[in-house]
Parts: sequence; structure tokens; C-alpha cells
Amino acid sequence: MTEIKTTGRRKTAVARVRVKPGTGKIIINNLEYKKYFPIDVLQILVNQPFQKSENVNKYDVTANVLGGGITGQAEAVRLGIARALCKVDNSFRSPLKKAGFLTRDPRMVERKKYGRKKARKRFQFSKR
Repeated sequence: MTEIKTTGRRKTAVARVRVKPGTGKIIINNLEYKKYFPIDVLQILVNQPFQKSENVNKYDVTANVLGGGITGQAEAVRLGIARALCKVDNSFRSPLKKAGFLTRDPRMVERKKYGRKKARKRFQFSKR
């Protein structure tokens, strides 16, 4: 196996992920993932596919992420890693699928409508 390239998306974040055999190094936008995602919850999110498929410290990951916020970016990286692991070995597919890591979350921000303050919120009503 050489290098596997996949993409992951969440909200408006897009992650281009490359996975290859290695020692478990995860680099996101040329930074170590613990520096790029300083919050513990986001670091756990990125590592979840490896823990579910029992592949901790077996693969190196390089990811380029753009768009969205840090939570969306972390979930986009998670989806990209999960898809790459499925390409590595199809036996990883069922635990990752059960955990929901292979499903692209379709929820997006609803657009603002005219005559409204936000997408659904109305302006304050004044009786007098």
C-alpha cells in the first residue's frame, strides 16, 4: 500500500486527507494535530476512526483543511480518515459504519431570508 487520498466534508469545511503506513503522526495544514486542534474533544474526534478500527499508531495522516470552523474541520478530517481506512482494508468498514463515521452529515446553515432578522427569526413586532 502506498498512499490513499480521500476527502471529507462537514458544513462548509473540506478536508483533503492522505493516509499511508507509518507511526501514527497526524499533520493538519503543516501543523501537528494537537497544535491545530487545541481542544481535547476535537483531538479525540480526529482519532476516533483509528480507535474504532483498532489501528492506533499504524498510519500517518496528512490533511489540508479549508473553510468552516474548527469543529466542522475536525469532523471533516474524521470522515476523510474513515474513508481512507475503508480503502486500506474493507474489514474496517463495518465498525466504522456502525459508529457513523462514514456518513456525511448533510446539515448546513439555512440561508437568511429577506424580511427576517435571520433564517427564521422575525423582527420584533411592535403593537404601537
